[in-house]
Amino acid sequence: MSYPDTYYASTAISTAPRSALSEDVSVDVCVVGGGIAGLSCALELLEQGKSVAIVEREAVAWGASGRNGGLVSAGWAQGNDALEKKLGLSHAQKLFALSVQGVEQISNNIQRFALRDCQLQMGRLNVARYPQRQKFIARQRVMQDKYQYQQDYLDTDQVRQICHTQRYFDGLYDASSFHFHPLNYCLGLANVIEQKGGLIYEQSAVVNISRDKNKQLVSIADSPAKVSCENVVFCGGGYSGKEIQALQRAYLPIATYMLLTEPLGDLAAQLISRPYSISDDRRAADYYRIVEGDRLLWGSRITTDNQDNVEKLCSLLREDLCSVYPQLQEVKIDKAWSGLMAYAGHKMPIVQQQQPGVWICSSFGGHGLNTGTICGIKVAQGICAINQDYQLLSPFGCDWNGGVLGPMVANLTYKYLRLKDKIQEAAF
Repeated sequence: MSYPDTYYASTAISTAPRSALSEDVSVDVCVVGGGIAGLSCALELLEQGKSVAIVEREAVAWGASGRNGGLVSAGWAQGNDALEKKLGLSHAQKLFALSVQGVEQISNNIQRFALRDCQLQMGRLNVARYPQRQKFIARQRVMQDKYQYQQDYLDTDQVRQICHTQRYFDGLYDASSFHFHPLNYCLGLANVIEQKGGLIYEQSAVVNISRDKNKQLVSIADSPAKVSCENVVFCGGGYSGKEIQALQRAYLPIATYMLLTEPLGDLAAQLISRPYSISDDRRAADYYRIVEGDRLLWGSRITTDNQDNVEKLCSLLREDLCSVYPQLQEVKIDKAWSGLMAYAGHKMPIVQQQQPGVWICSSFGGHGLNTGTICGIKVAQGICAINQDYQLLSPFGCDWNGGVLGPMVANLTYKYLRLKDKIQEAAF
């Protein structure tokens, strides 16, 4: 199976091809989806003594898990303020602590299993595109006082010593966040899973989940083969969902976009002087970092209409890029690509036992690497009756996504938010 033409695919570690499911298999748990949530769930199940099979429609981390920005930081797509308002401070604190565990789990796995070529680099700087000194200082204090999470405030001069652009003002530096190569991480985790006895089948699209007495039967497209199991965990993302109708009605496949520049040589250090990932505080943020020493990996924009025309993508993303670094106007773009993430209207993952033996662990759009990791682990621990932590996500279920109007509303909302950002920034 070939991966989309992304930076990550072009620098992926070598792995042996995996076959499709061709004969019946019986395991304790079948995990549907070989992204970061499914892999994390399967690994935890194996370490708790369960037998596991992963069935993946395409290939390991073929979707959003293997083509995202590679930024890993604490938090959820829904912000802490909104979570506090809905759930109360104590519940919001527990959710934030879970998200921190997700960050730590990824870095621990890289070290524990000596995963190759993950390119982990510590540090993230979140910047403002217009002066927000008091707001950023207040945010820093709230995170310290309420969530015991340390960030460092940087004034405009300090920010511009790191990011050499007049577009940015205040910033918050997070030393606990990092960026890495998500595809190599997932491929490495898949190898570990197989070494521990887990089964992974690629090119194996699930078409039906049924029940026979006390067993779940997972049927595969174009094959008489089935997986028989006590529990099935659906961990699909933006490229799936039809397998469980309630989930399909609950999320929207939201597209985001990325580009990779040609090697910039000495110009790279004139853009960013530290090996941090950079993101701004806009409602639909730009986020980027330097890879391979002198290439800029840049992500931005959100739409419900997936744009995969590379030439048009390059033009759109260059506009965003050059609004921050105008000196890159003539720089060649080597690659541009899109990815679909599953995004629920409540901006939180859908993590629940839908019915006995059938679990959902999906919809990590907007903040998926740490949250997909920890939610996959917590579902596995729920299956193994270790704890019930997954129920911290129970307030966020399969709410209706708006049907045919959902994408239209999402696009209009995004355009409105971009307009608000531009108006706020215009004076500076």
